[in-house]
Order: sequence, then C-alpha cells, then structure tokens
Amino acid sequence: MDFEYTSEQQMLRESIARYLGDRYRFAERQAMVRSAAGWRPQIWQELGEQLGILGAPFSEALGGLGGGAVESMIVMEEFGRVLAIEPWLDTIVIGGGLLRRWDHARARELIGLIIAGQLRCAFAYPEPHARFDLTDVATTAVASGAGWRIDGFKDGVAGAPFATHLLVTARHAGGRRDPRGVAVYLVPRDGAGVALREYPTVDGSRAADVRFEAASAELIGDADAGIDALEAAVDEGVAALCAEAVGVLRCLLADTLRYAKERRQFGAPIAANQVLQHRMVDMYIALEQAVSMTCMATMMLARPAAERRRAVSAAKVQVGKAARLVGQGAVQIHGAMGMTDDLAVSHYFRRATLIESQLGSVDHHCARLEQDIPA
Repeated sequence: MDFEYTSEQQMLRESIARYLGDRYRFAERQAMVRSAAGWRPQIWQELGEQLGILGAPFSEALGGLGGGAVESMIVMEEFGRVLAIEPWLDTIVIGGGLLRRWDHARARELIGLIIAGQLRCAFAYPEPHARFDLTDVATTAVASGAGWRIDGFKDGVAGAPFATHLLVTARHAGGRRDPRGVAVYLVPRDGAGVALREYPTVDGSRAADVRFEAASAELIGDADAGIDALEAAVDEGVAALCAEAVGVLRCLLADTLRYAKERRQFGAPIAANQVLQHRMVDMYIALEQAVSMTCMATMMLARPAAERRRAVSAAKVQVGKAARLVGQGAVQIHGAMGMTDDLAVSHYFRRATLIESQLGSVDHHCARLEQDIPA
C-alpha cells in the first residue's frame, strides 16, 4: 500500500501549516478560548475564502478540489499540532460524508454552503444511555408536512456552541437499537424548540447539552437506509480524529524531548537518564504505531464495510493507547509543571485525553473488533 503524498497533498499540508502557525500561537489560542465567543469565526471563513481548503475533500463535481479522506487526514493532523478547534471533523468529514452519499440537489446545495464556510455542523448523537452505540437512540423524529419534528435530548455535543446547524440522530421507527429506524436530520441550532446548555470542555473547546421539543428538522438522505450512511461517515470521522491525535502526540513527544535535553539534574540533562530514555523510546514507538494505523485506516475507508470497520476500530484502539502512554509520559517527565495551565504540554495532554473517548473509547472499539472478526 502506497503511503506517499502527492505534490498537491504536500502543498496542502504546507499551506495549512503555515496559515495555522501564524494564527494559533499558544498565547493567542489561550486568549481565544478564554474569550466570550470561545473561538474566532473569521478563521473558518478564511479557510474557505482565502485558502479554499474547505472544499479539499469534495469532488470537483460538487465544487470541491477533488480530494478525499487523505486530504482530511492531512488537515486534521495539522489541526492537532496547534490544538485548533474549528469544526472540520463534524462539518467537513461527518456532515460532508453524509451529504456526499445523498444523490440529491439539496445535498449539493448544502455542500456548497459548507465549502463557502456558511454552514457549520455539530454532530448531535450522544445520549446518556447509549455508550457510543449509533443505533441506541431515544430521540424521535415524526413526519410533519414536508418536514420532520424532533423530540429528545443529546448530551455532550462537542462544538455545538460554534455550529449553525446540528446533525441529529433520531428514531422514526423501530425499537431501541433497531438500526432500521435511525436516520440523520439537519436542525438549525437557533431554531424554535432547540435549547442549549453550553459549557467549556477540558481541552479548551466548548460543548452543549441539547434538548429538542417539536424542533423543525430536515431529513438527510434516505430514512430507511440512514444507518449505513451514518456508520460510514462516522468511520471517516474516527479516522480523521486519529489523524488529529497524531498531530497532538507529535507535539507532546517533541516538547518532551526538548525539555529533557534542557532540564539539568545533578549536573547533567535528564535526557541522559537511561530510565527516561527507555520511557521516551516507548513514547516514540507508540506514536509511530499510531501513525501507521491511522494511515491504514484512512486508506481502507473505501473498502467493504466489514474491512473498513476493522481498520478504523483497530486504529482508534492504537491511538487511544498511544494517547495515554505518550500523554502521561510527557506530563510525568515534565514533573509537576506538566499540568500547569501556562505550559502547552498540559493542553496537548488534555486534548489527547479527550480524544481517547471521542467517537468511541478503546473498550468500545475493542468490542466492535470482536464483533467483526470473521468466523
């Protein structure tokens, strides 16, 4: 399997790295996440209008640049390097992934709005009882005239305060965990019947608990085949999230190596300590395994569902384990200062910790792997 990037993909990486490097210095990010808004909407607009990269994973027929999952992997890794909080994962990967699978004029219209930076999504799927199961949905959808009405509750919806619309999983038929009755609906965040309780998250971003009471909604795709498109789009999201984790872990390791060379104890840098050398080698190995598994999962996204599922879950398991090993190692080698708010390492550690459970924990994906092992 070829892991070489094309010249266009290399240019994309250099372009986004240069742009984010100029706008996401650590002190600037801290000021941004502590502001009333919690983010800078103009960055999202500039990504669309100046860099034109919001269309990178979409085909030229849809108004994009003709890329795909590899382009999202590149962007998400660079997001991870600077702890960017822009909604690429929910809007471009999951939202765009659902819309790409819907051969309809409305889908093309919505993708156009995404590429222009006018439509931002938050993926409202978590429910208190569900434990990452996409089919365990209590939120209901009822047809109402030409549209739908949504009733229910979603908790911990990442990025909801920054979104213009929510991508809501809801049940229009069947019983609990029946995959045939689940579909995805587009709901305006500020629409009637939508109530958000917003709060900051440990990684500096923001989330919200969302309650829907007869909220007007628009069905995305086919109600009777919604779960297949949803699972495929979420798998693409998991692979992209793994790429973000790679960017985070690269910075954690680099900062730890630099600190170990500079910090002196008993007249020598602590990097000379053999125990710490072994610890940092373990961190490096875990990172490289995460890189390889992320690349493999990304390349397998177009394969049949069972192969795709296994590759994505295997990558998420490895990334989750690497996030814990590298994150904890970085904090411990830095000592007590490793958890202080003024040190970038603590913020990378927090993001790595949250990624462990986002879109499925290690335990969840291990169980998913067991289900998909051929008899």
